[in-house]
Amino acid sequence: MANLNLRDRDAIQSAEGIIFRVFGYSHPKDAYLCDAEYASSNIFNSTDPRAPREGRSELYYKFYNDEGMKLVAKKYPQYLVDHEMLGLKLVGVPQNLFVEARQPQPRLQELLKKGPTDQLLAAMMRVLDISSAKSGVKQERFGVFGSMLHGFHHPKYSDIDFTIYGKEENRKIRETNRELYADPGSGLSNEFASPNVMDGKRWLFQNFTIPDFIWHQRRKYIYGLYDDRKHSGRVIKAEFEPVKDWAEIRNEYNPNARIIQKGWVKLKARVTADDDGPFIPSVYGIEPLEVLSGPREAIETKRVFSYMEEFRQQVQRDETVIVEGNLEEVKSPDISFMQVTLTYCPRYWEQVLKALH
Repeated sequence: MANLNLRDRDAIQSAEGIIFRVFGYSHPKDAYLCDAEYASSNIFNSTDPRAPREGRSELYYKFYNDEGMKLVAKKYPQYLVDHEMLGLKLVGVPQNLFVEARQPQPRLQELLKKGPTDQLLAAMMRVLDISSAKSGVKQERFGVFGSMLHGFHHPKYSDIDFTIYGKEENRKIRETNRELYADPGSGLSNEFASPNVMDGKRWLFQNFTIPDFIWHQRRKYIYGLYDDRKHSGRVIKAEFEPVKDWAEIRNEYNPNARIIQKGWVKLKARVTADDDGPFIPSVYGIEPLEVLSGPREAIETKRVFSYMEEFRQQVQRDETVIVEGNLEEVKSPDISFMQVTLTYCPRYWEQVLKALH
């Protein structure tokens, strides 16, 4: 098993100028499965107006959709690692190819020590003070990811992206945000409070409507807006992303196990466990109630296993839900069970996990 010195949302810099985000907590030996997030302009260019990231010694571009995966597969196959359980090569970084690793917690402490050197950092520190004081979660349990982690945030356009470490800490933050979002004087509000929040945005999901998406996002209480118009003249998005504490991590990667594809399935089910729902991967225990389409053996499904950001913290214990995705059998010498997996795949936009509300 891999020695997990890095975890979800930590970052790895490659020699070629690719910045990878560590993805989840289960990895092959001597490598980390990752998502390619940014690349130096020396090796990648983008015409997407959202993509440029300045502030370091060179320009970087953010990848969107499958751009990072395509670049790695075409030009940098050394960042494809064997996933023995799936029998596939996935984007990842072998430990012998690390140039630098960056972690959100020490980066936040570094920024706090330097002080508010621009208006975005000043706003971040105000939000941190509010959140920590109200919730009782110590500032040492916070980190920063995204552009702040890498030193190329834009003071006038970037968002505030926090990581929060530990299940109990995340529960406190969500409860606190629920109170803050309901208080007009707190400075913080729910990003998804308005039914028009998705106006003008491209929507590709086929079995998941925009009103359904907004309803689910609104009740997660990790997506906020901070009213900083008094200081910087703008309202800034503020996210509070859950990450597991070290003691909560269990590496499920087993080179002796195999994941067997069983076909596409749609289930109606009851949620039996949601403790790991806020994290990536999001794992929900389920009791199938009805196989709506697909293999009948899906009635034995034990869990939903999701790598999709959209379905983090999506459903709650005892709710009746609809799930549609890839049915898989996980087989090892010790155990065998069925799961529905939601992940990057050719039918990405057909996947769904939603509560019947």
